[in-house]
Amino acid sequence: MKKKARRRIALKVPFVTRLEGEGSLELNARGDRIDRLHLAIFEPPRLFEKFLEGRGYQEVPDLNARICGICPMAYQLTSIQAMERLFGIALPPPLAQLRLLMNLGEWVQSHALHIHFLAAPDFLGFDHALDMAKVFPEVLKRGMLLQEAGNALMALLGGRSVHPVGLQVGGFGRLPDHERWHEVRGLVKQALPAAEALVRWTAELTLPDYSHDFIWVSLTEPDGYAINGGRITSSHGLSLDYSDYPRHFAEHQEPHSTALYSLLNGQDYLVGPLARMNNSFERLPAEVRVLARECGFAFPSRNMFTSIRARALEIYWALFEANRLLAQPCPNGEASLPVTPTAGECFFCTEAPRGMIYHYYRLDEQGRVLSCSIIPPTSQNQARIEQDLRASVTRFGLHHSDQELKLFCERLIRNYDPCISCSTHFLQFRLRRE
Repeated sequence: MKKKARRRIALKVPFVTRLEGEGSLELNARGDRIDRLHLAIFEPPRLFEKFLEGRGYQEVPDLNARICGICPMAYQLTSIQAMERLFGIALPPPLAQLRLLMNLGEWVQSHALHIHFLAAPDFLGFDHALDMAKVFPEVLKRGMLLQEAGNALMALLGGRSVHPVGLQVGGFGRLPDHERWHEVRGLVKQALPAAEALVRWTAELTLPDYSHDFIWVSLTEPDGYAINGGRITSSHGLSLDYSDYPRHFAEHQEPHSTALYSLLNGQDYLVGPLARMNNSFERLPAEVRVLARECGFAFPSRNMFTSIRARALEIYWALFEANRLLAQPCPNGEASLPVTPTAGECFFCTEAPRGMIYHYYRLDEQGRVLSCSIIPPTSQNQARIEQDLRASVTRFGLHHSDQELKLFCERLIRNYDPCISCSTHFLQFRLRRE
């Protein structure tokens, strides 16, 4: 009796929608077993680290802002604080709080964009946000209201919300205008009920459960929810200073991708909202924790589909914290401290909306960059995304049609909100069955 011939199927899709950037996914399967799964980043590297070489410390923040149009300030503030550590600059609390306000605004606008315009169609059964808006216009209206508040917080001190120019080593170019301070406070107060409604809305979503064990990493602080510094903390007990990063985290090249993969002691790991919430939920203000528990949220969570709830809760926390800071009088006095460059090496990490960023710089006596390394969150998550796909697609079942598998993979990848443009660029999908 002749054996039945094996059928081979190759499926190509130009790109994954509702992501920031471009790439491809290739999945080879034999029966119910995945032989190979590659999340390939095929766009050339953007070489920002080489652009910075030879530049003075004053130029670095504005250049780093161009790495990402969604979270420019995270890149700016990571480099600024690394150099301030080297130069021996300790910002007074009022200036540090102003920087925190900008961080909070960036989280709000980035998370609001992802939840309402990129992820919500997945959960409400639409191909894209414009179709969704015809049936659920209130969803996009809420997203735009929250984005407006986030953008206003960024522009308050940055001069503009995209590629802000107000930040510099030693402080700011100028302090905020009193009138604008009160205008932004009003926008934040108006957005707080919308943020609470968003948290409750995510609690009503039916989320798939593809829980599995993985390592997560975020910054932590003993007395608060870390965003602009802290200890590098893993779910497996590591607690590191920024200078310890290279001894535990290592990047390597995979043949199928132009983006580097990052591993923690040889293992993939997660950074981002779910990692932060898993590590620091109990450090949130009591009012935020009460809302989360009313909605039935439980952290730590090992189900990546709960990331949408972690993002929503971070929006609420960010606006809650911004409202507290804006209730204080508009700061007066000097906008910056004097800067004396020093030669040497410096390190720092902050939490961008999508996860922890690491910066390293080596400077000469004039504060010019001799070499540097910038590791964005998306490249840190790339190996984790591949392992999640491998585990979750197997559980989902390879018996599904190619279109069903494609949609499942896209939806799972969107849990990570990858901003592939930050490092390179996303999604062709190719499935080969044997």
